Amino acid sequence: MTEAGGAYPAPPTDHTPETNTPDSPTSGNPATPYAVPYTVPQPPAVIDAAIWPSVAAVPASTKAKVAGKVADTIFRAAVRRLPLTVRYPDGAELGLGAGSGSSQGAAYPVMTMHRPEDFARRLGDGGLIGLGESYMAGDWDADNLTAVMEVFAARVGSLVPEPLQKLRGLYLPRTPRTERNTEQNTRSNISRHYDLSNELFATFLDSTMTYSSALFPERGEALRHVAWDGLAAAQQAKIDRLLDKAGVTEGTRVLEIGTGWGELALRAAARGASVYSVTLSSEQQELARQRVAEAGYADAVTIELKDYRAVEGEFDAVVSVEMIEAVGYEYWATYFQTIERVLAPGGRVAIQAITIGHDRLIATRTSYTWVHKYIFPGGVIPSVRAIEEVTEKQTGLRVRERLAMGEHYAQTLRLWEERFMSRAAEVRGLGFDEVFQRMWLFYLCYSRAGFETGYLDVQQIVLDKVPARTATAGRSGQ
Repeated sequence: MTEAGGAYPAPPTDHTPETNTPDSPTSGNPATPYAVPYTVPQPPAVIDAAIWPSVAAVPASTKAKVAGKVADTIFRAAVRRLPLTVRYPDGAELGLGAGSGSSQGAAYPVMTMHRPEDFARRLGDGGLIGLGESYMAGDWDADNLTAVMEVFAARVGSLVPEPLQKLRGLYLPRTPRTERNTEQNTRSNISRHYDLSNELFATFLDSTMTYSSALFPERGEALRHVAWDGLAAAQQAKIDRLLDKAGVTEGTRVLEIGTGWGELALRAAARGASVYSVTLSSEQQELARQRVAEAGYADAVTIELKDYRAVEGEFDAVVSVEMIEAVGYEYWATYFQTIERVLAPGGRVAIQAITIGHDRLIATRTSYTWVHKYIFPGGVIPSVRAIEEVTEKQTGLRVRERLAMGEHYAQTLRLWEERFMSRAAEVRGLGFDEVFQRMWLFYLCYSRAGFETGYLDVQQIVLDKVPARTATAGRSGQ
């Protein structure tokens, strides 16, 4: 994989990855309250600039140096009032947990700075992109990355002084035109994530190969302790609920937008439905077709490499799991108009969508972030309000029912994180180096922190068509 995706070269055979020592904050020392059950790999002393250009080189322009000093001042001022401990190489500590010898200090997660000047320059030059890149580079570590990210996620709107927030559009990176979700770009955007390697995703997904939030039977405190052996059943429960809400039974004509690796199509076909599924990932298409054929449903399931906008026909049910996030906010109306166009009279729609608060959507929808650069190019997470407004104003669809299940996603991500890190050697053997592994860990922990703090949620949303006369009247008033 390159920084933007694509072919990833095989690792050099003579490289021995560095790991944390047994008493390192990231080693899983049980005496540390925030310890994790794995060791975080360290990047090599010299990072390959051909693969990771923005990680290998610390910003060195005059602008970056000045911005770095400003960022360092803002960061230090912010963390002094936060429930964590930030440790510097000179022995200084900041945060409410400063003074690690105290019982109070031990109760907070620890962020350890290895190269504070490099961290500040990256942060000043790229904002949150720099935060992630500095972790990938090894400028800092954490005893529990999710816990540290939770501290920041819970206060994301107030960490930077408001006057500077208003100026961020003048100096932070902007979304490349090649990543807008036009029909010409969308295939490339999807490929950069989902075509990394089926084998890579298999290292941390369960046997259903389902890459979205599960729905566990547990609730409350018990939910926080769900184990790996219950994940596959929880993924199938999530899928079954969506199929139930969409009214999928024997003879139902199902459109699935976003195939994944085929589990939903398989479970719909097992009900006697016929499934037409579209994806833009050739890797997913290949494995999903293989799984469908092996299960004996090749006659009931068609999986095509096609943009959702190009779908034709009529369907009794439309299902789509965590695909709207990849659509781009400029195309949400197109997405729902396409669904409306192909939905048969009396048909139902069931989607699963990651959501964000509407105020944060408005503040960030045009931002270019670390997640865009390294994980999901072109992605924008919608708010519930945005979905309701788009469908009400620009389609004849209406939201009829919602189930919020963000706490389930937090635990799904925890299980993925632990599984991925426990198979680090296998990931390395697939050709994904330590920088990639730190990138992927940052992605999983960054995401989990969003759900743990409520900054993010995930919803199962059921829609259907309003009567034709009402729908027409609604649109004519625009």
